[in-house]
Amino acid sequence: MSSPAATVASPPAAVRTIFPLLFAISFVHLINDTIQSVVPALFPILKDSLALSFSQIGLISLVINVTAAVLQPVVGIFSDTHPRPMLLPIGMLFTMGGVAALAYAPDFWVVLLAVMLIGVGSAVFHPASARVSYMAAGARKGTGQSIFQFGGNIGQSLAPVMTAAIFVHTGQRGVIWFALAVTIGIVIQYIVAKWYGTQLALAPRGAGKAAAKPEAATRLPIGKIVFALAILMLLVFSKNVYIAAISSYYSFYAIEHFGLSVGSAQLVLFVFLIANVIGLLLGGVLADKFSRRSLIWFSILGTAPFALLLPYANLAFSVVLIFFAGLILASAFSVILVYANELLPGKVGLVSGVFFGMAFGLGGIGSAVLGNLADSMGIAFVIRCTSYLPLLGMLTILLPRDREKTRQP
Repeated sequence: MSSPAATVASPPAAVRTIFPLLFAISFVHLINDTIQSVVPALFPILKDSLALSFSQIGLISLVINVTAAVLQPVVGIFSDTHPRPMLLPIGMLFTMGGVAALAYAPDFWVVLLAVMLIGVGSAVFHPASARVSYMAAGARKGTGQSIFQFGGNIGQSLAPVMTAAIFVHTGQRGVIWFALAVTIGIVIQYIVAKWYGTQLALAPRGAGKAAAKPEAATRLPIGKIVFALAILMLLVFSKNVYIAAISSYYSFYAIEHFGLSVGSAQLVLFVFLIANVIGLLLGGVLADKFSRRSLIWFSILGTAPFALLLPYANLAFSVVLIFFAGLILASAFSVILVYANELLPGKVGLVSGVFFGMAFGLGGIGSAVLGNLADSMGIAFVIRCTSYLPLLGMLTILLPRDREKTRQP
């Protein structure tokens, strides 16, 4: 089988979609996000083994997500101005250190150190890899972003299954097996980095930046661009805080409300996460065919009926509702990224860093706040409160229409 590096040929990457490279990066995204998702999947195990409170669980989530949130925009800006292909495997080395520390962490503070290292690895991975995938996508930006995100969402969906199948039996020491997956990720990222380095070396001066630019340039004044980005950030807030609530706390809700075991509760969560994977693919493909703005509108606001009914449903109906909530909500992120890249052409690393950083940061902050609420008001209160977040999708009406936003050169 040929490596991604071997696929480079005419026509140039800026026009042709290089699918082997996209799938290679997507696979590493799967590994990266699987490792990151292992942390919340381990919460029921760590809560018992280390006698943690919900507030401490929320703080662990805050540390891993805020670490990624703060660093990703910095890495994104650096990737745009000074592309460094070797950042790709270096990021995975930080993840390797976090995996080893988490597997053998004897107390709360070592867990915090471990998740901080995992957060650093994720912060390096996302903007650097997103820039390469944007370049490799050619003219199919929505499809390319969807393939890149596909691996990450698969990784996130595997976490609860691993808790039910592995961690319930092995405890936190079972995390050490993920070191093998990270090793594979390092090798793949090295191959991708060689391809990326070749592209940069062959391009004329300044063409490294140009290769990442979309075909259309923005025609909006700066004030409207800033306003549109602020709306997108609010939409990302509603999406990611809701996902944090379900990912971090719905298993506790299912255990308390329906009397499920830890394993069964994780399988219910798996339904939500696998729906995220399907929705992500649909969103990315549809983004190349239909209005980005309309898809963002549908993805956020369309989740609201299912989210609002979820706290009041029985177990069987809850599984149906959580599936459709995850399916519709997940389709938003790829479309939001493509839309934002069109607002800021040529700033792929920056856009990816800011929006991935926001996704992690808002998820972490939301999880910490919700953890404190759960300690004081109960898990059921948290699930009920967060069910209103998708209503913020109504703000999509304030975004510029696609034809207003871009002009062809």
